[in-house]
Amino acid sequence: MTARIFRPAPNAMQSGRGNSKQWVLVHEPVAPKAIEPLMGYTSSTDMRQQVRLSFDTLEEAEAYAQRNGIAYSVQPEHIPTPKRSSYPDNFRSDRKTPWTH
Repeated sequence: MTARIFRPAPNAMQSGRGNSKQWVLVHEPVAPKAIEPLMGYTSSTDMRQQVRLSFDTLEEAEAYAQRNGIAYSVQPEHIPTPKRSSYPDNFRSDRKTPWTH
């Protein structure tokens, strides 16, 4: 069984950096999810999918995985795209390129 260590991207619907400063260790699914015939719920027999561990640094997450004998892979850190300027900046008098229609 392997685990994945990554740093989650910030929420696209908000401008803050919440939930994107810590590294997260999640286990990859071992068994596929199945639909229960009686109620139609999606279920799985793999209990490790419910575990989501957070760490302050990548080194702490790697040390935890090594200490517990968990095979892991590290995803590269998400680099956010630069923000576009605000709408009023389009009409500033000191623009580098002139505004045209």
